[in-house]
Amino acid sequence: MISLRIQIYGLHALEQIKRPLEVITGLFFEEYELLFEPASSAANIVATFSLHGEEMGIVNGMLIETASGHEWKHDYQTDLRLCHDEKARLKQWKQAVFHVYLTLFQEYTGMIQQWGILTGVRPIKLLHQKLRSGLSQTEAHRQLREDYLITEEKIQLMQKIVDRQLTVVPDLYDLAHEVSIYIGIPFCPTKCAYCTFPAYAINGRQGSVDAFLAGLHYEIKEVGQFLKERGVNITTIYYGGGTPTSITAEEMDRLYEQMYQSFPNMERVREITVEAGRPDTITPEKLEVLKKWNIDRISINPQSYIQETLRAIGRHHTVEETVEKFHLARQMGMNNINMDLIIGLPGEGIEQFNYTLAQTEKLLPESLTVHTLSFKRASEMTKNKEKYRVADREEIQTMMKNAEAWTKRHGYVPYYLYRQKNILGNLENVGYALPGQESLYNIMIMEEQQSIIGLGCGASSKFVHPKTRAITRFANPKEPKVYNENFVHYTEEKLKMMDELFR
Repeated sequence: MISLRIQIYGLHALEQIKRPLEVITGLFFEEYELLFEPASSAANIVATFSLHGEEMGIVNGMLIETASGHEWKHDYQTDLRLCHDEKARLKQWKQAVFHVYLTLFQEYTGMIQQWGILTGVRPIKLLHQKLRSGLSQTEAHRQLREDYLITEEKIQLMQKIVDRQLTVVPDLYDLAHEVSIYIGIPFCPTKCAYCTFPAYAINGRQGSVDAFLAGLHYEIKEVGQFLKERGVNITTIYYGGGTPTSITAEEMDRLYEQMYQSFPNMERVREITVEAGRPDTITPEKLEVLKKWNIDRISINPQSYIQETLRAIGRHHTVEETVEKFHLARQMGMNNINMDLIIGLPGEGIEQFNYTLAQTEKLLPESLTVHTLSFKRASEMTKNKEKYRVADREEIQTMMKNAEAWTKRHGYVPYYLYRQKNILGNLENVGYALPGQESLYNIMIMEEQQSIIGLGCGASSKFVHPKTRAITRFANPKEPKVYNENFVHYTEEKLKMMDELFR
């Protein structure tokens, strides 16, 4: 356990800076304790920051290793002249402190954080914003490199994704007058160890399933009626969860019929995706239903092709079943199949991940999302972390490099990216696709250029104001029982917020 004492002079909003400093510290140390109180106990490391200046702010930082007395120093200057209020000044000061803090620890540990001080989920959105503001690509890249300490490698990846997104959706910046729809089905065959999504084992829950579907039909009908009355079209529709193919073929059929009856101008919807992530939920009857309703974009997610790994993380399908269901889906007309792989699953190293890539090569889905394992706070894996041995930082980075090389070799291009807290190796999750087979919904949800209306259990709505771009969030309850008892109330509240947005 490393103990670090933080002393900051000249910044009054200390509470607002504590959590981000903890996140940055966690990039360098697995076990640590941050101390912000006046020196009352010994610490392994003391970091001191002094802030001064009115128009040009200066942060002087010093790191002292108490045992050896060794010191590291770094200064950073930030321009405060464009900050028109106290809130903007505080944001600028905080970023300057993070800049100095990260630099000091990179020098102390010798570890370079490729994403710099950027700890948010959506780095690509930041580059979009800079380019839309009128900055040249050169200047935008300079700011990412110098202000955020992002490495050139990651900046080039960000630019490649921005270019691809604007090729796939040329009107991306002009879609605030439309919405996309997320429909959450909160049931799965079993709960995976790393999962924190609303997902409940479906066996023995038919009463809850029936009640949930009744509420979901109601939500679809009411929201669809609102969109028709206001003349708001839908860009994409995405069925997630849980596993949307956990329900029966008959239930799927009635649900898609409700969708087509309720939503406006379905012929103009650019994409409908159904996650069939768990191969053990896929049947010929369900694939026939998807074909009936012109849905041919699905996910079939192996995560790994190592059977012992699947057993350890709570996925009860077999590797053979993944391959078999992929071929079945292909034979029955599914022309755009996505597969998810996870880097850093328990017990897996470079050899195991390379094997998974080799098996994926035999199938070559249209798109491939490469996730890096994240220890999410509420997951079973995090609660019992000692049970799950995972690869170290260097192995994780090598696996990501291997995934990048593999996708490039097979003609896939990166088209969306997001990051998570506690992600192994401080890396990222990247979606790759063969050109023309990208998931439009994934671009919409990550870049926040339009509102996403969330329907169903655990579904979160994200309302993006068409003019100000301000974002307001609204979440349905995660527990089926609470949703089943209150779906009318939640639907009414959502419609009120939509009324404010689309007047």
